[in-house]
Amino acid sequence: MADSKANSIRIALAGNPNCGKTTIFNNITGSKQHVGNYPGVTVEKKEGECTYKGQEMMLIDLPGTYSLTARSLDELVARNTIINDEPDVIINVLDASNLERNLYLAAQLLELERPLVMALNMADVAKEMGIDIDIRKLSEMTGATIVSTVGRNNVGTKDLLDAVIDVAREQKKPGITINYGDVLEPAIQELVAEIEKAGSITYPIRWVAIKLLENDADVAKKVRVFENTERVLAKAEELRNTLKDKVDLEVVFQEFRHRYAVATYTASLKGEAKMQDTQSDKLDKILTHRVLGLPIFLFVMWLMFNLVNEIGAYPQGWIEDGVAALGEWAKSVIPAGQLQSLVVDGIIGGVGAVLSFVPLIVLLFLGISFLEDTGYMARAAFVMDRVMRACGLHGKSFIPLLLGFGCSIPAIMGARILDNRRDRMITILVSQLMSCSARLPVYTLFIGAFFPVAQRGTALFAVYIAGVILAVVMSKIFRKFLFPGESEPFVMEMPPYHMPTLKNVLMHMWERAWLYIKKAGTFILAASVLIWFLATYPQDVQYSQDFDAAREQVTQTFDAKDDALLAQFGINTSDGKDAVMAIVDEMTAATEEAEAAAEEEGDDEETATAEEATDEKTVEVPEYMSSIRANANDKFDVAWAIYLNNQERDEQISLLDQKEASEKIQGSYAAMIGKAIEPIMKPLGFDWKMSVSLVTALAAKEVMVSTLGTIYAVAADEDNEAPLQVYLQQDPAFSPLVAVGLMTFVLIYPPCFAAMAVFKREAGGWKWLAFFFVYSNVLAWVCTFAVYRIGLLMGFH
Repeated sequence: MADSKANSIRIALAGNPNCGKTTIFNNITGSKQHVGNYPGVTVEKKEGECTYKGQEMMLIDLPGTYSLTARSLDELVARNTIINDEPDVIINVLDASNLERNLYLAAQLLELERPLVMALNMADVAKEMGIDIDIRKLSEMTGATIVSTVGRNNVGTKDLLDAVIDVAREQKKPGITINYGDVLEPAIQELVAEIEKAGSITYPIRWVAIKLLENDADVAKKVRVFENTERVLAKAEELRNTLKDKVDLEVVFQEFRHRYAVATYTASLKGEAKMQDTQSDKLDKILTHRVLGLPIFLFVMWLMFNLVNEIGAYPQGWIEDGVAALGEWAKSVIPAGQLQSLVVDGIIGGVGAVLSFVPLIVLLFLGISFLEDTGYMARAAFVMDRVMRACGLHGKSFIPLLLGFGCSIPAIMGARILDNRRDRMITILVSQLMSCSARLPVYTLFIGAFFPVAQRGTALFAVYIAGVILAVVMSKIFRKFLFPGESEPFVMEMPPYHMPTLKNVLMHMWERAWLYIKKAGTFILAASVLIWFLATYPQDVQYSQDFDAAREQVTQTFDAKDDALLAQFGINTSDGKDAVMAIVDEMTAATEEAEAAAEEEGDDEETATAEEATDEKTVEVPEYMSSIRANANDKFDVAWAIYLNNQERDEQISLLDQKEASEKIQGSYAAMIGKAIEPIMKPLGFDWKMSVSLVTALAAKEVMVSTLGTIYAVAADEDNEAPLQVYLQQDPAFSPLVAVGLMTFVLIYPPCFAAMAVFKREAGGWKWLAFFFVYSNVLAWVCTFAVYRIGLLMGFH
């Protein structure tokens, strides 16, 4: 355990999943924590620090585990952290309401011979269940200092820190030895003597002897590193050969540890546990009901996605306005040219498009963190077990797949909780069908552009559910053809329901959201600059005409029309012309205000009137110009005619600008890449812009938004900025059906490069990664083709 401060107490927190360990960690460290990876592995490591009564403390939250037998990477990491880094104190967090099972891990921690403090957590839940623990007796049986805590209410935290300081100062080790019986103990003692003869092994000697007799490959590897250990390993093998005829070495050590856990729990129990129904039991009768459980779960998910969409739309709009204002400010301070284009179109346009979705990401993580901390998600796994088992998935697969809604990497790694390789492989092969948070900006971009406001939450929910359904179908196929065989029984602990603390929910939400923001400020920033370069260069594009001359010709033509109109109304003096043009400016400003107000209210009626006014055949003056008409007197008619003339002029110039921008980007490197793969994507309704954005999004799904944002910003009329969704609506290549097709493709095709690298390691090599990549892309193409073609047959476009 890294320690930058020599006088800090180094603490490792160990415990079973759902014992409240992370809550206690958060209570102690608060905001002074950071997340990284253990050296050499991608298991997440959370570290923190605090100062209590002048004493500095450094804490590490070990992965939650039921055992330290090193059967999984999480168990190995937890064990190695303790024996290699030698923390000053181990805090073993125990669930008081499930103490007997939690003491199995405690038995293994005792053998590591480190100073130990036990936090008897969830004491309130145990009391509600009628379980009364004699802490003095429990301390006597374990040799550890024990403190009663209620982590979610931050009760007992100070007592726990006091105990840590005392134990660290005294370096008080438990001193309890688990007796392994008449057959095993002589062998253990014989091997201990051989290890002591070697004199080089620095790990706890009795623990090493036990592990070698258990044939623990990791410990054997560690022992080989020390000098004079050949005889130790030979002796261990000799003893195993002798013992295997007397006991089952695969399970005998586990049996004795379990006996110790049962004996300790029984001796520490005051009277008999009443095991009366708790509030959690009563809620489970409804939320895990055989019939009602699944509909309730689906409703909860639907409600969460609707709330995310409805509430998140407001701050999303504020950020979009802020990004637009930042772009305008950058234009005002940076001279026109390539640098301005890089900053405004590449950096602000690309990164800004991604950052606008931060509120939605934050709200999604807030909802998931809340449901996780209440204990409901464990019930959701139980409810989904019957559905998943019927389709070839293990019920416990729901947990890693649920993690996939946040990020595909922990979803793939989370499959380690499945002991059977068949179940594990099926789970990670369908994990990318769970829509990670990186896909959310893509979905909300297209849904916001092409779906009515009232339907957006339901549309988002439908995309997520479509991924779940497809995962179930593919699991069935994989189970039948690639990994035949029965799934193992589903056994999972149900933590008690409780109201999560605001602090913990916000902390979990912030941890995940901050990773997204950091990605936007680093990787996506670099990708946006690259896409800007590809969309902007080469500069020597051969245009179909001289656009500058064409714009000048349009301006001269309409200026001549203005002069003719003024002459027709008898206005020849400069003062008279200035008065008319001032009225025209008022009309333009009034139209802009009316359109902005209509957009803000979601009402298109006023905007339509303003647009109709640009048609010379329209004689009706919009209602919002009545005050201008009243004040203009006899000059209104000529001003109105010139206003309509200017509107037509601006429209023609805008068309020229759009055509020039289109020709410019059609000759860019980005267009060349997109057009190279366009023939493959054309049957799906995708043009080159969509194709190139799908390629760049292989790096990270958010990059699709920044790619489109950069392409459209580069292609946009510089004098007429608009949000990305408006550009998509105005692009004739886009339509609601194409948007649904793009969401379908993004839902199914491979996750980001980082997730694929993790997949390669977890699945076991390049062969499986190649299969994963090909199957995901082929499945995405086939499903999108079906969606697009069926949509066309049904009359959509």
